Amino acid sequence: MPSLTRSNQKPGLIPGFFLLLILCACEQPEDTTGSTASAGQPAKLTIPGNLEDTDIAEASGIVFSHRVPDLLWAHNDSGAKARLYAFDSRGKSRGRLKLKRADNKDWEDITAFSMGERAYLLVADIGDNDARRKHVTLYIVEEPDLEKDDRQEQRPEWQIDFRYPNGPHDAEAAAIDIDNERVLILTKRDLPPLLFEVPLTREQDDTVEARLLSSVTTLPQPSRRDAEFAPKTGDWHWQPTSMDIARDGSALVILTYSAVYYYSRLDDEDWTSALQRSPLAFDISNIRNAEAIAFSPDGRSIFVTVEKKRAPLIRIDLLGAMQQ
Repeated sequence: MPSLTRSNQKPGLIPGFFLLLILCACEQPEDTTGSTASAGQPAKLTIPGNLEDTDIAEASGIVFSHRVPDLLWAHNDSGAKARLYAFDSRGKSRGRLKLKRADNKDWEDITAFSMGERAYLLVADIGDNDARRKHVTLYIVEEPDLEKDDRQEQRPEWQIDFRYPNGPHDAEAAAIDIDNERVLILTKRDLPPLLFEVPLTREQDDTVEARLLSSVTTLPQPSRRDAEFAPKTGDWHWQPTSMDIARDGSALVILTYSAVYYYSRLDDEDWTSALQRSPLAFDISNIRNAEAIAFSPDGRSIFVTVEKKRAPLIRIDLLGAMQQ
Protein backbone atom coordinates (compact mmCIF):
# COMPACT_ATOMS: atom_id res chain seq x y z
CA MET A 1 0.00 0.00 0.00
CA PRO A 2 1.57 3.31 -1.02
CA SER A 3 2.00 5.81 1.77
CA LEU A 4 2.06 9.57 1.95
CA THR A 5 4.48 11.72 3.87
CA ARG A 6 2.92 14.12 6.36
CA SER A 7 4.65 17.43 6.93
CA ASN A 8 4.81 19.03 10.36
CA GLN A 9 5.02 22.48 8.81
CA LYS A 10 2.87 22.75 5.73
CA PRO A 11 0.71 20.10 4.05
CA GLY A 12 2.56 19.03 0.94
CA LEU A 13 0.55 18.65 -2.26
CA ILE A 14 0.60 15.28 -3.93
CA PRO A 15 2.62 15.95 -7.10
CA GLY A 16 1.08 15.20 -10.44
CA PHE A 17 -2.25 14.17 -8.94
CA PHE A 18 -4.26 15.78 -11.71
CA LEU A 19 -2.92 15.21 -15.20
CA LEU A 20 -3.10 18.10 -17.66
CA LEU A 21 -4.28 15.70 -20.33
CA ILE A 22 -7.28 14.79 -18.22
CA LEU A 23 -8.19 18.41 -17.62
CA CYS A 24 -8.04 19.23 -21.31
CA ALA A 25 -10.53 16.45 -22.04
CA CYS A 26 -13.33 17.70 -19.79
CA GLU A 27 -15.76 18.02 -22.69
CA GLN A 28 -15.46 14.28 -23.41
CA PRO A 29 -16.26 12.73 -20.03
CA GLU A 30 -17.06 9.25 -21.32
CA ASP A 31 -13.43 8.78 -22.34
CA THR A 32 -11.88 10.63 -19.43
CA THR A 33 -10.29 8.54 -16.73
CA GLY A 34 -7.05 8.69 -14.88
CA SER A 35 -5.35 6.84 -12.09
CA THR A 36 -2.32 7.72 -10.03
CA ALA A 37 -2.26 4.42 -8.17
CA SER A 38 0.36 3.00 -10.51
CA ALA A 39 2.48 6.07 -9.87
CA GLY A 40 2.38 5.46 -6.13
CA GLN A 41 -0.61 7.67 -5.30
CA PRO A 42 -3.62 6.32 -3.38
CA ALA A 43 -6.35 7.95 -5.48
CA LYS A 44 -8.01 7.80 -8.88
CA LEU A 45 -9.60 10.63 -10.83
CA THR A 46 -12.42 10.39 -13.36
CA ILE A 47 -14.72 12.93 -14.96
CA PRO A 48 -17.93 10.92 -15.40
CA GLY A 49 -19.89 13.80 -16.92
CA ASN A 50 -20.65 17.50 -17.18
CA LEU A 51 -23.55 19.31 -15.51
CA GLU A 52 -26.30 19.04 -18.10
CA ASP A 53 -28.51 21.86 -16.82
CA THR A 54 -27.13 25.06 -18.37
CA ASP A 55 -28.92 27.14 -15.72
CA ILE A 56 -26.18 25.94 -13.35
CA ALA A 57 -23.75 28.66 -14.34
CA GLU A 58 -21.79 29.17 -11.11
CA ALA A 59 -22.10 26.10 -8.91
CA SER A 60 -20.74 27.23 -5.56
CA GLY A 61 -21.99 24.23 -3.57
CA ILE A 62 -22.86 20.56 -4.15
CA VAL A 63 -24.03 17.76 -1.86
CA PHE A 64 -25.34 14.21 -2.14
CA SER A 65 -28.98 13.55 -1.35
CA HIS A 66 -30.05 11.73 1.82
CA ARG A 67 -33.15 10.46 0.00
CA VAL A 68 -31.74 9.02 -3.21
CA PRO A 69 -28.29 7.34 -3.40
CA ASP A 70 -27.21 8.61 -6.83
CA LEU A 71 -28.51 12.17 -6.62
CA LEU A 72 -26.73 15.46 -5.97
CA TRP A 73 -27.96 18.99 -5.36
CA ALA A 74 -26.28 22.25 -6.35
CA HIS A 75 -26.96 25.98 -6.35
CA ASN A 76 -25.59 29.04 -8.07
CA ASP A 77 -23.53 31.82 -6.51
CA SER A 78 -24.61 35.27 -5.35
CA GLY A 79 -27.48 37.13 -6.95
CA ALA A 80 -28.93 34.10 -8.74
CA LYS A 81 -32.45 32.77 -8.31
CA ALA A 82 -33.28 30.93 -5.09
CA ARG A 83 -33.14 27.56 -6.83
CA LEU A 84 -31.62 24.17 -6.10
CA TYR A 85 -30.73 21.91 -9.00
CA ALA A 86 -30.68 18.11 -8.87
CA PHE A 87 -28.55 15.82 -11.04
CA ASP A 88 -27.05 12.35 -10.94
CA SER A 89 -23.39 11.40 -10.56
CA ARG A 90 -22.88 11.75 -14.31
CA GLY A 91 -24.32 15.27 -14.36
CA LYS A 92 -27.70 14.39 -15.92
CA SER A 93 -30.43 16.76 -14.74
CA ARG A 94 -33.05 15.30 -12.37
CA GLY A 95 -35.12 18.32 -11.39
CA ARG A 96 -35.28 21.59 -9.49
CA LEU A 97 -36.52 23.06 -6.26
CA LYS A 98 -37.53 26.70 -5.86
CA LEU A 99 -37.12 28.10 -2.35
CA LYS A 100 -39.94 30.50 -1.57
CA ARG A 101 -39.34 33.32 0.89
CA ALA A 102 -35.58 32.90 0.55
CA ASP A 103 -33.05 35.25 -1.04
CA ASN A 104 -29.78 34.34 -2.70
CA LYS A 105 -27.72 37.21 -1.37
CA ASP A 106 -24.54 35.14 -1.56
CA TRP A 107 -25.18 31.39 -1.43
CA GLU A 108 -21.82 29.70 -1.02
CA ASP A 109 -22.33 26.09 0.13
CA ILE A 110 -24.95 23.39 0.57
CA THR A 111 -25.01 20.39 2.85
CA ALA A 112 -27.49 17.66 3.79
CA PHE A 113 -28.56 15.73 6.86
CA SER A 114 -31.26 13.45 8.23
CA MET A 115 -33.20 14.13 11.40
CA GLY A 116 -35.70 11.56 12.57
CA GLU A 117 -36.93 9.95 9.36
CA ARG A 118 -36.79 13.13 7.29
CA ALA A 119 -34.06 14.30 4.92
CA TYR A 120 -33.06 17.95 4.76
CA LEU A 121 -30.91 20.30 2.71
CA LEU A 122 -29.14 23.29 4.26
CA VAL A 123 -28.19 26.24 2.06
CA ALA A 124 -25.52 28.52 3.49
CA ASP A 125 -26.03 32.17 2.51
CA ILE A 126 -22.73 33.12 4.15
CA GLY A 127 -20.74 34.98 1.49
CA ASP A 128 -19.69 38.50 2.44
CA ASN A 129 -16.88 39.71 0.20
CA ASP A 130 -16.71 43.15 1.77
CA ALA A 131 -17.43 42.01 5.35
CA ARG A 132 -20.45 44.28 5.70
CA ARG A 133 -23.38 42.00 6.46
CA LYS A 134 -24.79 42.39 9.97
CA HIS A 135 -25.90 38.79 9.87
CA VAL A 136 -25.91 35.86 7.43
CA THR A 137 -28.43 33.07 6.98
CA LEU A 138 -28.77 29.30 6.85
CA TYR A 139 -31.90 28.00 5.07
CA ILE A 140 -33.10 24.49 5.96
CA VAL A 141 -35.59 22.85 3.60
CA GLU A 142 -36.99 19.33 3.55
CA GLU A 143 -35.59 17.44 0.59
CA PRO A 144 -38.39 16.88 -1.95
CA ASP A 145 -39.46 13.68 -3.67
CA LEU A 146 -38.55 14.39 -7.28
CA GLU A 147 -40.22 11.22 -8.52
CA LYS A 148 -43.59 12.81 -7.79
CA ASP A 149 -42.69 16.16 -9.34
CA ASP A 150 -39.30 17.28 -10.65
CA ARG A 151 -40.24 20.99 -10.52
CA GLN A 152 -41.22 21.87 -6.98
CA GLU A 153 -41.57 24.94 -4.75
CA GLN A 154 -41.16 24.90 -0.98
CA ARG A 155 -40.64 27.28 1.88
CA PRO A 156 -37.71 26.58 4.21
CA GLU A 157 -38.72 24.53 7.23
CA TRP A 158 -36.69 26.98 9.29
CA GLN A 159 -33.86 29.43 8.89
CA ILE A 160 -31.04 30.48 11.18
CA ASP A 161 -29.79 34.05 11.08
CA PHE A 162 -26.43 34.38 12.78
CA ARG A 163 -23.66 36.88 13.35
CA TYR A 164 -20.05 36.43 14.35
CA PRO A 165 -18.87 37.50 17.82
CA ASN A 166 -16.03 39.63 16.45
CA GLY A 167 -17.63 41.31 13.45
CA PRO A 168 -18.47 40.21 9.88
CA HIS A 169 -16.48 37.53 8.03
CA ASP A 170 -16.58 36.23 4.48
CA ALA A 171 -17.12 32.46 4.35
CA GLU A 172 -17.80 29.91 1.63
CA ALA A 173 -17.44 26.60 3.49
CA ALA A 174 -20.10 24.92 5.63
CA ALA A 175 -20.58 21.37 6.91
CA ILE A 176 -22.96 19.67 9.34
CA ASP A 177 -21.65 17.90 12.43
CA ILE A 178 -24.85 15.95 12.99
CA ASP A 179 -23.60 14.19 16.13
CA ASN A 180 -23.48 17.55 17.88
CA GLU A 181 -26.40 19.11 15.94
CA ARG A 182 -24.31 22.04 14.77
CA VAL A 183 -23.14 23.67 11.55
CA LEU A 184 -19.43 24.29 11.12
CA ILE A 185 -18.46 27.44 9.21
CA LEU A 186 -14.93 28.03 7.91
CA THR A 187 -13.99 31.59 6.97
CA LYS A 188 -12.30 32.42 3.67
CA ARG A 189 -10.22 35.58 4.03
CA ASP A 190 -8.83 35.27 7.54
CA LEU A 191 -5.20 34.19 7.92
CA PRO A 192 -5.39 31.49 9.12
CA PRO A 193 -9.05 30.59 8.47
CA LEU A 194 -11.35 30.58 11.49
CA LEU A 195 -13.73 27.77 12.40
CA PHE A 196 -17.08 28.71 13.94
CA GLU A 197 -20.06 26.68 15.08
CA VAL A 198 -23.76 27.54 14.84
CA PRO A 199 -26.60 25.44 16.35
CA LEU A 200 -28.49 23.45 13.73
CA THR A 201 -31.82 24.07 15.41
CA ARG A 202 -33.18 27.09 17.20
CA GLU A 203 -35.71 27.79 19.92
CA GLN A 204 -36.61 31.37 19.00
CA ASP A 205 -36.45 33.81 16.11
CA ASP A 206 -33.59 35.93 17.44
CA THR A 207 -30.30 36.18 15.58
CA VAL A 208 -27.85 33.59 16.91
CA GLU A 209 -24.24 34.40 17.75
CA ALA A 210 -21.76 31.93 16.27
CA ARG A 211 -19.10 30.52 18.58
CA LEU A 212 -15.43 30.60 17.61
CA LEU A 213 -13.88 27.14 17.93
CA SER A 214 -10.33 27.59 16.64
CA SER A 215 -8.14 28.75 13.79
CA VAL A 216 -7.18 26.11 11.23
CA THR A 217 -3.41 26.46 11.04
CA THR A 218 -2.89 23.18 9.16
CA LEU A 219 -4.10 24.73 5.92
CA PRO A 220 -1.21 26.33 4.02
CA GLN A 221 -0.94 30.10 4.28
CA PRO A 222 0.20 32.45 1.51
CA SER A 223 3.68 33.82 1.39
CA ARG A 224 4.06 37.56 1.75
CA ARG A 225 4.57 37.76 -2.00
CA ASP A 226 1.43 35.68 -2.65
CA ALA A 227 -0.67 37.98 -0.48
CA GLU A 228 0.84 41.12 -2.01
CA PHE A 229 0.27 40.15 -5.64
CA ALA A 230 -3.06 38.29 -5.31
CA PRO A 231 -5.20 41.42 -5.95
CA LYS A 232 -3.34 41.91 -9.25
CA THR A 233 -3.10 38.27 -10.36
CA GLY A 234 -6.41 37.01 -8.99
CA ASP A 235 -4.56 34.01 -7.54
CA TRP A 236 -6.05 33.32 -4.11
CA HIS A 237 -4.95 29.68 -4.07
CA TRP A 238 -5.00 29.30 -0.27
CA GLN A 239 -8.60 30.38 0.32
CA PRO A 240 -11.20 27.75 1.36
CA THR A 241 -14.21 27.58 -0.96
CA SER A 242 -16.17 24.55 0.29
CA MET A 243 -16.22 21.84 2.96
CA ASP A 244 -17.99 18.56 3.71
CA ILE A 245 -18.09 15.88 6.40
CA ALA A 246 -18.41 12.19 5.50
CA ARG A 247 -21.79 10.74 6.40
CA ASP A 248 -20.27 8.35 8.97
CA GLY A 249 -18.34 11.23 10.58
CA SER A 250 -14.95 9.68 9.87
CA ALA A 251 -13.44 12.44 7.74
CA LEU A 252 -13.75 16.05 6.63
CA VAL A 253 -12.60 17.61 3.37
CA ILE A 254 -11.80 21.24 2.64
CA LEU A 255 -11.54 22.60 -0.89
CA THR A 256 -9.34 25.57 -1.76
CA TYR A 257 -8.62 27.07 -5.15
CA SER A 258 -5.51 24.89 -5.44
CA ALA A 259 -6.06 21.70 -3.45
CA VAL A 260 -8.31 19.24 -1.68
CA TYR A 261 -7.42 18.63 1.99
CA TYR A 262 -8.58 15.40 3.63
CA TYR A 263 -8.73 15.19 7.44
CA SER A 264 -9.46 11.86 9.12
CA ARG A 265 -10.96 11.76 12.60
CA LEU A 266 -10.29 9.31 15.41
CA ASP A 267 -13.18 7.70 17.28
CA ASP A 268 -14.87 10.19 19.63
CA GLU A 269 -12.46 12.94 18.59
CA ASP A 270 -13.72 16.49 18.27
CA TRP A 271 -13.33 18.18 14.89
CA THR A 272 -11.30 20.94 16.47
CA SER A 273 -8.64 18.40 17.39
CA ALA A 274 -8.84 16.51 14.10
CA LEU A 275 -8.21 19.73 12.16
CA GLN A 276 -4.98 20.33 14.04
CA ARG A 277 -3.31 17.36 12.33
CA SER A 278 -1.74 17.69 8.91
CA PRO A 279 -4.17 16.49 6.23
CA LEU A 280 -3.67 14.54 3.06
CA ALA A 281 -3.47 17.11 0.27
CA PHE A 282 -4.31 16.64 -3.41
CA ASP A 283 -3.18 19.23 -5.95
CA ILE A 284 -5.93 20.68 -8.18
CA SER A 285 -4.09 23.82 -9.22
CA ASN A 286 -4.78 23.09 -12.90
CA ILE A 287 -8.53 23.33 -12.28
CA ARG A 288 -9.82 26.88 -12.44
CA ASN A 289 -12.56 28.19 -10.16
CA ALA A 290 -12.99 25.04 -8.06
CA GLU A 291 -15.84 26.02 -5.75
CA ALA A 292 -17.78 22.97 -4.55
CA ILE A 293 -16.97 19.65 -2.91
CA ALA A 294 -18.99 16.72 -1.56
CA PHE A 295 -18.40 13.24 -0.16
CA SER A 296 -20.18 10.34 -1.82
CA PRO A 297 -22.69 8.59 0.51
CA ASP A 298 -20.19 5.81 1.34
CA GLY A 299 -17.36 8.30 1.96
CA ARG A 300 -15.03 6.54 -0.47
CA SER A 301 -15.14 9.21 -3.16
CA ILE A 302 -15.09 12.99 -3.36
CA PHE A 303 -16.87 15.03 -6.03
CA VAL A 304 -15.72 18.49 -7.09
CA THR A 305 -17.09 20.97 -9.60
CA VAL A 306 -16.36 24.49 -10.80
CA GLU A 307 -18.16 27.75 -11.59
CA LYS A 308 -19.11 27.65 -15.26
CA LYS A 309 -21.85 26.33 -17.53
CA ARG A 310 -21.66 22.62 -18.31
CA ALA A 311 -18.99 22.32 -15.66
CA PRO A 312 -17.16 19.00 -15.34
CA LEU A 313 -18.20 16.81 -12.44
CA ILE A 314 -14.87 15.54 -11.12
CA ARG A 315 -14.76 12.33 -9.09
CA ILE A 316 -11.83 11.40 -6.85
CA ASP A 317 -11.86 7.78 -5.67
CA LEU A 318 -9.74 7.68 -2.54
CA LEU A 319 -8.57 4.05 -2.81
CA GLY A 320 -5.88 3.74 -0.11
CA ALA A 321 -6.04 7.33 1.08
CA MET A 322 -8.46 6.55 3.90
CA GLN A 323 -6.09 3.95 5.31
CA GLN A 324 -3.04 6.22 5.51
